[in-house]
Amino acid sequence: MTRALMIQGTGSNVGKSMLVAGLCRAATRQGLSVAPFKPQNMSNNAAVTSDGGEIGRAQALQALACGKPLITDMNPVLLKPETDVGSQVVVQGKRLTTVRARDYAALKPTLMEKVLESFNRLKSNNDLVIVEGAGSPAEVNLRPGDIANMGFAQAADIPVILAGDIDRGGVIAQIVGTQAVISAQDAALIRGFLVNKFRGDPSLFDDGYAMIEQHTGWPGFGVLPYFSEAWKLPAEDGLDIADGQGDGDLKVVCLGLSRIANFDDLDPLAQEPGVSLTMLRAGQPIPGDTDLVIIPGSKSTRGDLAFLREQGWDIDLQAHVRRGGHVLGICGGYQMLGHQIDDPDGIEGSAGTTPGLGLLDVETLMTPDKRLTETQAVHAGSNTPFHGYEIHIGRTTGPDRTRPFATVSGREEGAISADGRIAGSYLHGMFRDDAFRAAWLAALGAKSSGSGYDATVQATLDALADHMETHLDIKGLLAVAK
Repeated sequence: MTRALMIQGTGSNVGKSMLVAGLCRAATRQGLSVAPFKPQNMSNNAAVTSDGGEIGRAQALQALACGKPLITDMNPVLLKPETDVGSQVVVQGKRLTTVRARDYAALKPTLMEKVLESFNRLKSNNDLVIVEGAGSPAEVNLRPGDIANMGFAQAADIPVILAGDIDRGGVIAQIVGTQAVISAQDAALIRGFLVNKFRGDPSLFDDGYAMIEQHTGWPGFGVLPYFSEAWKLPAEDGLDIADGQGDGDLKVVCLGLSRIANFDDLDPLAQEPGVSLTMLRAGQPIPGDTDLVIIPGSKSTRGDLAFLREQGWDIDLQAHVRRGGHVLGICGGYQMLGHQIDDPDGIEGSAGTTPGLGLLDVETLMTPDKRLTETQAVHAGSNTPFHGYEIHIGRTTGPDRTRPFATVSGREEGAISADGRIAGSYLHGMFRDDAFRAAWLAALGAKSSGSGYDATVQATLDALADHMETHLDIKGLLAVAK
C-alpha cells in the first residue's frame, strides 16, 4: 500500500524543498520507490519533463534524488509570475491561462481535481510519495479554496510534519503560533515538527525544543544543523542565487533581472574555481573588469528590458562591449540582444514593439505557442556536443542567425555577432555538460576544474541524506507516513 507524508513550513524559504529532497534520497536508499509531489508551486525556474510539459525546478531536483524521470504529475499546478499582480497558470505541464492574483482565488477550487488526479497517479506507481507544501498553513486568510497546504492535506488525508527555520529567529513562535491560528481540524493532521538551519551546538536549543513540545503537544523529530553544502544544489528561487564560490581570473557577471527565469544555467559556473561569478543586483553597475556578461532568461522579456534600462545596464553593456568584453544572452536574454521585440498580440502585456539592445542583428516576434523540449545540440564554435532544453515563446530571425550558436538536429540555433563576442541562444542547461563548459571557458582563456557537475549534485544529495539521517529521526518521520 502506497504511503504519503507532507512537509509544510512555518513560512517561505524555511528549507522545505531541501528537506523533501533529502528525505527522498534517504527513503530511496532504503530500497523504496519514492516520488516527490508539490500540489502548487510558484516559480519561474522550470524544468522540461519527459512527458513534454514543465514543472518547478525544485521538484526536478527531488525527482533526481529519487532516481526518477521528471513527469508533470510531480507538480500539477505551477504559477509563473509575469508581473507584480499576475501569473501564468500551468496545469499538468501545460499553460491554462494568465490571471491576476486577486482572480486566482476563484480559480483555485477548480484545480483541486487535477491536483488529486496527479497525486493519485503517483501513489499508484510508487511505495512512498513525499509532498512539499507552499508558503505556510499559518496564512489562514488563504485557507478557503487552498490546494497547496492544509486544503490539499485534508482532501488527500495525509499526515503533515511542520518545519520551522531557526536561522531567521523566533522559531518557537513560528511553530507554536502556527498551531494557534490554524483550525483544530487542520492541526490534527500535524503529527510533529522539526527545526531547520541551526548554527552552532544544537544542544543549546534543548530547552526551546522542549517548550515547543509542551505548548503544542506535537513530538519533535530533531534539530537539523545548517547544511553547508547547500550551495552545490540548484537554487529554486532567484533570491537564493548566490555569487560563485570561485575567485578565478575570469570575471563573469549575470544581470539579476526582475523576472529572471531558468537561471539553472548559472549553477555549474558558480562551482568553477577559475570563475568569479557575480549576480548583479538592482542599482549595481557592471564592473569595468568584467570579461563576460550573461543576460539570463526572463518570464517577461519586454518588462525586464525596461528594468534593465532602469538600472543603466544598457549603457554599461555598451561600454563593456567597447572594452572588448563578451556577452551571452540566453532565451529572453537572447531576445533582448536584438534590435526589437514585436508583440502584436500583447502576449506579454500591452501590444506593441520594444526596442532591443541592438547588440545582435536579429529581431524577435512574440508568438503564443510555447516551445518545450529537451535538446541534443552541437556548439558551432567548438564542435562540442551538449545536452540542453528549450522553454520559450517567440521566434528570432535576422542576419546574425547565419552564424549560429549551435545546431540542433541539423537546425541552426541562436546567433553570433560578426566579431564573435556577442552570442545568443534559446538553449538552457548548456553549462551542465562538462565537456561543453570546459570548451566554452577555454575560449575565454579560463580552465575548467574538470569536476563533473552532475556527479557533484548526486554526491551532495547523498551528503544531504547523510546529514539528515545523523540529526533527524528519519525512521520516525517515515513511520508517520500513511
